[in-house]
Amino acid sequence: MDFNLLKKYPELLGLAYLTVYQRNNSLKNIFKRDIEDNIGLDFRGKHVRPIKEEGQASMDTLFHHLTTCKDLDEKGKETGSRSFEMARSQRLHWIKYHIDENKNENMDIFSYQDRIKGKDIVRTYIYDRDQQYVIILEPQRSGMDYYLLTAYYLNESYGKKQIENKRKKKLPNVY
Repeated sequence: MDFNLLKKYPELLGLAYLTVYQRNNSLKNIFKRDIEDNIGLDFRGKHVRPIKEEGQASMDTLFHHLTTCKDLDEKGKETGSRSFEMARSQRLHWIKYHIDENKNENMDIFSYQDRIKGKDIVRTYIYDRDQQYVIILEPQRSGMDYYLLTAYYLNESYGKKQIENKRKKKLPNVY
């Protein structure tokens, strides 16, 4: 039995002593339960889905973004690859909990206009201040649904400051 399926917020998933194969299976089971097979994953009445690649929703890409982080070279530049990240992965089961808005205290939910590849894009942030955890959603152009972009633990030195700056400059409404 996969005991990680029994874990609840704010517990962390037990991954450290699993083999890579066992770890990936455990994470995939949680991902399937909470996101991939969850037809009722909605945030404020809008369905949450993975971003599309070449016109198709890519669950593999989303899973990859939720369990890995960008690799950096010795100068801090992105290498174009991603590697497993324990901090993100241990919190994978927190995504559904926060999207369902089961926690009300010390939470900030706000929209912010990010500058991405030369374009202004509105993104919605679900920020758990107690646990220093962020989920990023992007409203679809239609305004009917959200794309789940990523979720991560703010374990980098710049992370909390960056989120706090966005929170201070948030848009007046959540989109």
